Amino acid sequence: MAPAAQAIPRLDLSGYPAPAPGLQRWVIQPSGLLPKSPDALISRNPLDWRVQLIVGQEVAKDCNLKRLSGPGLSLRRLPQASGRALFELKGPVVVMSTRKACPPDQTSGRSFLALGKQPFLVPYNASWPIVVDLPKGTELRWRIWKAETRQQDAVKL
Repeated sequence: MAPAAQAIPRLDLSGYPAPAPGLQRWVIQPSGLLPKSPDALISRNPLDWRVQLIVGQEVAKDCNLKRLSGPGLSLRRLPQASGRALFELKGPVVVMSTRKACPPDQTSGRSFLALGKQPFLVPYNASWPIVVDLPKGTELRWRIWKAETRQQDAVKL
């Protein structure tokens, strides 16, 4: 039996301004048809979900410690886009590294470095795209956070 047809929302970016010079546009279109978790403790309600935006850059791995430095994401409300928002990172993102001499037999490769230590969470809404403008050379990754259904009591002092 063939799988049921699924409606794919049309990506509508009308009302969003063009990216500023030096910035590249990234778009996430959340699906309203995510698989439900088999775990009863995980909320099945999309109102309890969040999307984590992860700004970063692929860098060459070696024996040095590396991290990204730069400004955080800013939120700009767009009245011409009916309440939608544009996320921007306007400043430069720089790779900071120690400068140790690495052994010649060290294996090389690539690794993704994320900017910032705290997660940048936005509400999950399958009706609107998440639009992010980033400096060229950086990239955007994302993941879904889902809340537990269980509420716990706090301690009253």
